[in-house]
Order: sequence, then structure tokens, then C-alpha cells
Amino acid sequence: MATTFKTFLNNDITTTRTLLHEAIPVTGSIVSGTYSDENVKNFSHGIFQSVYDYPFLSSSANQIFDLSVGYSADSALSASSGATEQSKKINMYNQMAQVLVGHDVTGAILKFDEDGNIADGGTKLKECVFIDFSRLLYKDEIKKGSFSLELGVAGTYAEPFTGSIVLADTNAANDYRVNSPAGEYAVLTASNGTGTPMTTSGVSAGLLYYQAGIAVVTASVFGSLLDFPAQMNASGESINAILTGSAISGSCDALRHRTEDVAFNNTTELNSTIYFCRVNNNDFNYSANPTYLSESKLRVKRTTSDAPISYITTVGLYSADNELLAVAKLSEPLRKDPTNEMILRVRLDY
Repeated sequence: MATTFKTFLNNDITTTRTLLHEAIPVTGSIVSGTYSDENVKNFSHGIFQSVYDYPFLSSSANQIFDLSVGYSADSALSASSGATEQSKKINMYNQMAQVLVGHDVTGAILKFDEDGNIADGGTKLKECVFIDFSRLLYKDEIKKGSFSLELGVAGTYAEPFTGSIVLADTNAANDYRVNSPAGEYAVLTASNGTGTPMTTSGVSAGLLYYQAGIAVVTASVFGSLLDFPAQMNASGESINAILTGSAISGSCDALRHRTEDVAFNNTTELNSTIYFCRVNNNDFNYSANPTYLSESKLRVKRTTSDAPISYITTVGLYSADNELLAVAKLSEPLRKDPTNEMILRVRLDY
């Protein structure tokens, strides 16, 4: 324990914030096909399904994302009589909208807005696909401007990638929204993939919530948005027929079948406090180690006229009450005597 303490001044402490990124690729073969759907787990509640990187019964399996669908109560699809699991799909939409969009002044749940300008009204996304990525993948948040999702939107069920589009958060690093209770988000825009019958690029097709790790994609990418309805199942049904005529798990199966690739960079936020421990020429020239003395004489002094010498090996950070809070070890002992000064930089990450 120290017997001599030195107080930090205001300019001796600073803070930094570092963002670390990893590239996360998710291939379509994992999402639909590699493990014959043994890596896809459906639950008894039936409101979403989970996708893993290995068969989910394996001890080494890691969850990649959850997948679900839903539509609002005032969607044209909600007027369909006898729709399968309609209440679940409306509840799923309301739950996600409540968390990601919030409420208006009357307490009503707001709907997903195509361009994120909720106050201005505009086009609402009333039929949506929800991709909720695992925290294991996106860490603290998805890096802005790094997300891409390739979907097969044309062709038959047997050949789902005859035409594809790429949804991306283009230029999101400089153009994102902050009016969500879940944090920052950006608009996903569609551009041509392979063989896609699109005439215009940059069509708004969904929203990406960075801190929540959730992508909200309009179901119309498989139909009216491109005016080229895709066959969502082996029976050749459209996306609207799937949303109303199939259970949520069945809709998710059809959507996974048309997922080609997902890629983004995750973000780990590393906060640091840096302490500059300034050792002046007259500081810490004597060791606090009791073995530093022998018969009241300094062991390192050979003659009386020699200057005192110590070797710094450890830096201790103490509270105002002189309670030891943290210890930093030097890579090698540093010689200290009255002829030299030094600054020891201690970094505390959290």
C-alpha cells in the first residue's frame, strides 16, 4: 500500500470513445438450405421464428436473428375474412411499432413511416417483415452505412433469385433519423441486384434501427413496390396471399427462401478514461517497500553522498479517502531519481 499520494489536477484526466467494427456476413445458404432448416426454430407461441448458424440443438449453435411478419389494423389485409393468425400479426406490428416508433399525443401507436418524417404524415409501411438481429452479432449497434440485404423478388419459388434487389442504408452516416424511442435509424433504399425489373433506384423499402439491431422491410418489395409479384411458395401465391393465408411461421419460411445475403459491420463502443500520472523530479525517489531500508540506511546507496534511487513498477489509483481502486503494472521497472521526471499514462477501459 502507498504511503505517499499525489492528487490529480483537472488536466491530468481525459476521456476518449473508440468504435471497433467487425464485418458480419450471413449467407443465404445458412438462412435457407444448408441444414435443411434444422437451424430454424419455431416456437409454440407462433409469433416469430429463430435462425441459427448451426442446427439449433447443437451446443455450438449461435442465434443469428429472429424473423416475423405483421400488418397494421387499418391495412387492406386486415379486412380479409378468415385470415390465418390475423390477431397475432396485428399484435406483432403494434408491438414493434410501439417500441420502434412510439406513440402520438393521444397515446395511439404510431405507424412505420416510409421516409421517417412522422410529423409530416406521408406514406406508411403497413405490411412489414421484421428481422431482429442477435446482440451477439450487432454488439452495441450496426455501423451506419454498412448494411445490405439482398432479396429475390422475381421468378418462381423454385428459382427465387431470377431477379433480386439490394436493400441498403446508403449514405446513412450523414443521413439518419433520431426521432425514435429506440435510438437512431435510417431509410433502407432498394437498388438493382441481378436481373431485377426495376426502372428506378433509390426506392424506399424499409427502415433500419441501429441500436436496436432491427430491420423493418415493407412486404411490398415482393409485389406492388416493383409491380412484379414474386411467387412466395410452391403453390405460386403472392406475398399478400402468404400474409393472410399462412401462419407467421409459414410466412417466415417463404421469406427466408428469398433471402440471398445479409451483410453489415457491427460496432463495439469502447469508452476509456486516461490518467496522466506526472512524476516530478522530487517525487517518489524513495520506495514504499519496507525492504528499501536496512538498519535505517538505504540499500541502494553505497555512500552517504549518493542520490536516492527507486524503481517504479506499479501505479495505484486511489479514492479521495485513499482507498485503492485500481492497479496498473508497468511492463518493466522504471528508474527514478532526483535527476529525471516522467509521465505515466494509465488507461481504464469500460
